[in-house]
Amino acid sequence: MRSNREMLDFLFEEGLIDLNRGRIFDETPGPMPPDFDFKRVEGMMLGLAVGDALGNTTEGMRPSRRRALYGEIRDYLPNRRAGGRPIGLPSDDTQLAFWTLERMVEDGGLIPENVARIFSERRIFGIGRTVAQFVRNHRSGEVWYRCGVKSAGNGALMRIAPVLIPHLRTGTADLWADAALLAMMTHNDSGSTAACIAFVSILWEALKMGKPPDPLWWAEKYIEVARDLERDEYRPRGGELRGFRGPIWRFVEEVVIPTYEEGRDVLEACEAWWSGAFLLETVPCVLYILMRHADDPEEAIVRAVNDTVDNDTIAAVVGAAVGALHGRDALPKRWIDGLPGRTMEGDDGHIYRLLEEARKAFWEADEAERR
Repeated sequence: MRSNREMLDFLFEEGLIDLNRGRIFDETPGPMPPDFDFKRVEGMMLGLAVGDALGNTTEGMRPSRRRALYGEIRDYLPNRRAGGRPIGLPSDDTQLAFWTLERMVEDGGLIPENVARIFSERRIFGIGRTVAQFVRNHRSGEVWYRCGVKSAGNGALMRIAPVLIPHLRTGTADLWADAALLAMMTHNDSGSTAACIAFVSILWEALKMGKPPDPLWWAEKYIEVARDLERDEYRPRGGELRGFRGPIWRFVEEVVIPTYEEGRDVLEACEAWWSGAFLLETVPCVLYILMRHADDPEEAIVRAVNDTVDNDTIAAVVGAAVGALHGRDALPKRWIDGLPGRTMEGDDGHIYRLLEEARKAFWEADEAERR
């Protein structure tokens, strides 16, 4: 059986992965420090779930329409799936991210075919077109690495965060191979896979930071990683920037950074380049919100929920980043208390149990062995 690094090499050799083989695959991120607090990982994963839950009841609305109906959303809205109670229920963002974690805990790391199987066997809330096509491909008997669709949607980015958890103690270059395989499983597109690897790199650094970085760091780190990986060009679907054509990293460099320097607020910036599920919109929105508000995790997530169209996914990715940066205790208690922890109907508390199991499997187990 091939290791994941050997599998990635095979995919590159056979032209089965849409990605440039960048230098990052030979770089070692290094392990987390011995005094690392696993609450930072809990913050990352719960931030993802909170952002998803806060956004999913108004997903797809224009910000002006959402505001007219609900004002500024700062807490969970009544949810029909919960009998009208205002609690935080998951959509596909939380489901796929925590199912990935579930399989990694059971397998002791990432086994891509097992993750593909669980995605194909369970009911996914609000499943996107690309993931639905992946599921059809997988159910037809196709091997997992041929099931991905060439799509620059944000369905891989929204679930990528947990891939780093098995690597906390080791910090080897295997992390990047795992991120690439997990990303291309559903979305075999260079912009998508590059975005996933870039965000894994961002999250890895954020977990180790003692304070928020310079605002430009978020964009600059993304550019540093993604420019070596992307091979596709994209065009905006609308907004003020229809004339752009190029890779996502270049949009970040040529549009997002100058917009930040102009001082535009989040709503104005995200309206300028749109804020849907297309990564040429999602990535700029996420980075811009982090550049403006990463020092305040509540405000960062609130801005994602209120000021974007695909607000559950954008808030989930923002939530993962600020949760990694600040840790679980920095997330508002009312949000955690209102999050039942489901990944399916009726499995209350499951995400909390998974985080405890992940801590024991990937952090405390190695620590005990060293003692």
